[in-house]
Amino acid sequence: MTETLSVRALNRATLARQLLLARESVPVAEAVARLCGMQAQEPKPPFLGLWTRISDFQAADLHAAVHARSLVRATMMRATLHLVTAADYTAFRSAMQPMLDGAMRVLGDRAEGLDLEQVVPAARALLEKQPRTFNDVRALLQAEFPNVNDRALGYAVRMCVPLVMVPTQDRWAFPRTSEFALADTWLDTPPAAAPEVDALMLRYLAAFGPASVADAQAWSGLTALGEVFERLRPDLRVFADDKGRELFDLPDAPRPPEDAPAPARFLPEFDNLVLAHADRRRVISDRDRPSLTSKNLRVRSVFLWDGFAHGIWDMVYKRKVATMTLRPFEPLPSGAIETLTTEGHSLLRFTEPDAKETVVAVAED
Repeated sequence: MTETLSVRALNRATLARQLLLARESVPVAEAVARLCGMQAQEPKPPFLGLWTRISDFQAADLHAAVHARSLVRATMMRATLHLVTAADYTAFRSAMQPMLDGAMRVLGDRAEGLDLEQVVPAARALLEKQPRTFNDVRALLQAEFPNVNDRALGYAVRMCVPLVMVPTQDRWAFPRTSEFALADTWLDTPPAAAPEVDALMLRYLAAFGPASVADAQAWSGLTALGEVFERLRPDLRVFADDKGRELFDLPDAPRPPEDAPAPARFLPEFDNLVLAHADRRRVISDRDRPSLTSKNLRVRSVFLWDGFAHGIWDMVYKRKVATMTLRPFEPLPSGAIETLTTEGHSLLRFTEPDAKETVVAVAED
């Protein structure tokens, strides 16, 4: 008979794999590999996400890793920017290509006249000369293809040419307008020719399992993964969730008891913990899930209490005062507020080391 896993059991299993049951002393690149990448739409969130997962994490650790090229920031899962290891980028970038090709549909009429067989080689030729910003790439390609929409040209390059962002000495390792380099030049090796989708799904389960086919598709953006999991089934454990849906997992992956203690944690914007499943009840209730996304589609920062998202938070830095505001979804017990306040002050000191004062407040909504 198939074992059923409760929502709390799934929560604890996922937190264990996401380094959120206890901070661990691991090198930055190893942590990112275990997380199977971190969404990095903006450069700052991975710093905060690693601080909340790694003991004694320093911003310089991530700076060093991206400059050493052991980590790269590049378009990957869900056609979004991710921080991944160089090894994972090389291994799995080709597996992403069908999804990236499909993303081109968003261009609609703007793709009129766009010929990828001409544009992709032209873009590679430009980037072989030197790293460039996308503003420069679009302008140069527009001169070469004057009858094609410039935004379509830029988007085609982003989706169809394997690129990585070039780090700088900016505080969060990348400027607002970054240069991009050809991945095979930056890493001195091209992406693997064969799409290693099976291996990618095993890595997904290691980082986010137990999970369903729909969960894996939500995380990756890939489709038709049912046949992949059928191939993998003989080597996987199969569970069910509380709604009878089939879940897959690695046989020896951690699945702590559902009453395992889970510490208070702050997650940054766009954290994959809240994006990696179709059914996100293991992290946030269906009632509170709409609060995750702002009107302009930003994925908000959340705080965890007893392992689950119980509210959102934000911070401002003004006149040497760093202020964090907690916005609970519902009233919190006094013990939770005290613990979250202590953790919040620590995060503020990490994020704004020059602050003369740190303040953690609970919004009165």
